Amino acid sequence: MEVGDIVLCTVDRIVGTTVFVKIEGTSNEGSIVLSEIAPGRIRNIRDYVVPKKKIVCKILRISESGNIDLSLRRVTQKERKEVVEKNEVEKSYRSILKGILGGEAEKTISEILKVEDLPSFLEEAKINPEKLEKFTGKENAKKILDVLKTQKKKKAVVKKEVHMTTTKPNGITLIKNILGIFKGIEVKYLAAGKYSLSLESEDMKTADKKITEMIAVAEKEAKKSGVEFSIK
Repeated sequence: MEVGDIVLCTVDRIVGTTVFVKIEGTSNEGSIVLSEIAPGRIRNIRDYVVPKKKIVCKILRISESGNIDLSLRRVTQKERKEVVEKNEVEKSYRSILKGILGGEAEKTISEILKVEDLPSFLEEAKINPEKLEKFTGKENAKKILDVLKTQKKKKAVVKKEVHMTTTKPNGITLIKNILGIFKGIEVKYLAAGKYSLSLESEDMKTADKKITEMIAVAEKEAKKSGVEFSIK
């Protein structure tokens, strides 16, 4: 774990105005002070957190002694959604492994987690089965991958909005050329100088990275062409 990581936690106890949580997937405990629960004045801390409730937090500090300071209020809606969805996927994967490996499942999962998180590991194993075979054997690996291949993955849509204006006489052509950079991305006209970009993918992070990289190229081209460019 590192400062800035977004982690899923379970509220363990509330002592005064400090909330203590168990960080999922680890043996670590973290704490949240009152000012990091929510913005503004908090009248009743239990309006936001109660024991056994699952919450998504951001790691603010990790002391030399291992104390972990967390924040609930600094987590964005997008970050919260990504962590919750990833946790649902991991639960599904754990269930599949338990169904096939039985009593050996927990030990195998523990060994995999020393290398990589479970969703990333199994997604890569679909392309490189040998990776999974090292932990489960060839026969069990085939059974697991056969089940994974039958699962339908949810698709996410990454959306951005770009604003472009220019006083150049050939402004329309310049803007069209810049929009042409976004190959494979759906571009829609919204209003004067405003365009929406959307990309559907099974992997939100990959889609976001792709669209962000294209925006960087488009912004550079806009600057060179004398077109004002901003992103929302």
